Amino acid sequence: MVCDICPRRCHALRTEERGEGYCRMPAQPVLARADLHMWEEPPISGSRGSGTVFFSGCSLGCVFCQNEEISHRDFGKPVSLVRLGEICDELVARGAHNINFVTPTHYAHAIIKLLEEHPMPVPVVYNCGGYERIETLKALAGKVDIYLPDLKYMDGAVSARYSDAPDYPETAAAAIREMVEQVGPCVFDEDGLLKRGIIIRHLLLPGQLNGAKAAMDWVAETFAPGTVLFSLMSQYTPWGRAVEFPEIDRTLRAGEVRAAREYMDNLGLDGFVQERSSVGRQYTPNFDLTGI
Repeated sequence: MVCDICPRRCHALRTEERGEGYCRMPAQPVLARADLHMWEEPPISGSRGSGTVFFSGCSLGCVFCQNEEISHRDFGKPVSLVRLGEICDELVARGAHNINFVTPTHYAHAIIKLLEEHPMPVPVVYNCGGYERIETLKALAGKVDIYLPDLKYMDGAVSARYSDAPDYPETAAAAIREMVEQVGPCVFDEDGLLKRGIIIRHLLLPGQLNGAKAAMDWVAETFAPGTVLFSLMSQYTPWGRAVEFPEIDRTLRAGEVRAAREYMDNLGLDGFVQERSSVGRQYTPNFDLTGI
């Protein structure tokens, strides 16, 4: 395939065995882990866990990525579409509340085909960095029940520095609008689990309190109350290439987290605030091909 799935539109040739372009991945799915995961937001993880399927490679280049072993260094194992379907079935059989495709953007073509041929009996979660093409999202319409995008930046200079994506703010904003248009307001089941809707995530970065406020302002100004949920994440841990960027080569200060939480409260955003106790490498999945 000649790939233009993501906003990079590199038109790289991706064969079943070989990957080119920004994501470096072949057309065939490459996975690093598939397991029940308890550390998503409560209406995603529930009591039994979210059935997370981690794809290798990435269409973003975040210098601080905690999953850099698979997103930057490409660890993983190729699987057929048939095997991907079996993996999803195995997670459902183990009690997964949903099937959660993590870093799926560059494999949207495979996910679309899988869901056309192999509908899931539980909600499908598209867990992405927010850097999506509208055309790709439209092809996912009716197949994805829950969108779980990041809204990383509202400043193109910052997104260029940390994620090699100067167009990230406007691209993510348009993508999130499309997601909301597709799935509508959040719908929960009788146990409080999310059946349909969107949770917008923002990872608070060191020294980027104003960026967090800008992201929250955009959400509050763009969507009516009750339309989306917002998740303020404070799990940032210096990782990967963060050492090359001294201003983010540290953990968050208590005052930064407190100020961001207060700002979210004052805006009246409905959602979740991650505890600072979630910081540390122990909260990063072990990418050892579990479940593959």
